[in-house]
Amino acid sequence: MKLQLQNIPRRSNLSKEDFLKEYFEPERPVVIEDLSHNWPAYKNWGFKYFKEMAGDVVVPLYDGSPAKGRENSHGPAKKMPFKDYIDILKSGPTDLRMFFFNLLQNCPDLIKDFKYPDLGVKFFKKLPVLFVGGEGSKVVMHYDMDLANNFHFNFAGKKRLILYPPDQTGYLYKVPYSIVSMEIINMDEPDFEKYPALAKAKGFEAILGHGDALYIPSKWWHYVKYETPCLSLTLRSLPASPRKIAEVLTNLLLVRNFDNLMRKIGGQKWIDYKNRLAIERTHKKAQIE
Repeated sequence: MKLQLQNIPRRSNLSKEDFLKEYFEPERPVVIEDLSHNWPAYKNWGFKYFKEMAGDVVVPLYDGSPAKGRENSHGPAKKMPFKDYIDILKSGPTDLRMFFFNLLQNCPDLIKDFKYPDLGVKFFKKLPVLFVGGEGSKVVMHYDMDLANNFHFNFAGKKRLILYPPDQTGYLYKVPYSIVSMEIINMDEPDFEKYPALAKAKGFEAILGHGDALYIPSKWWHYVKYETPCLSLTLRSLPASPRKIAEVLTNLLLVRNFDNLMRKIGGQKWIDYKNRLAIERTHKKAQIE
């Protein structure tokens, strides 16, 4: 048994009008193959370039272990100069990742290497973020708390992404008071005996190589597997509808703070309770005995 996944469409020479009509407005993902081909980043961005341009910048690195007990969230496993992290990436598989690394704050000289594409979308230009991961590292299935529309540009290496639309949430073992699926689930080889609802979920997948740009619509679930060491850039467009803005505020001000409070009070018991509830609710939704 396998996950029900179809390939995300791949397009080139996609006009602004067609992007808005066919993908942005109906909230459908697409891989745009040539969106960054005229950027300096398309030619230059790789590990050698970043070692030269930002090698001395100290970067936070995260591993694959989840937050435990009374931790609010999983903090950095370690910090080191970017050049030393690149050496680790080249030495073999590692679960160490950089994520949501703000280029504007940390490496402003690199901003000149890319531009915001003319797709009829208003970008949040204060937050161009870098994602880097080692071979074999994974990002748990989740959606973004701020419900942003993401434009994910891959420059070095190869990665696999699995996406699910919001209407499939009921099958994904969503952990209550969070925006993640159960971290114990291996999305590469799911245990369908323990998590049978996943077999009913209908999703999408794509392999991103050099220069590919993936549009991930607002509130779409996404899981990432680094097939090789990868370096990617995400540009973000924040939601504009009053309904989604209200949901973002609820996520940031109420849900997150409530969960953090309960972690401090209940520790691991609270985490275990949420995981049990995720299974019970999912199986009820999927009508699984």
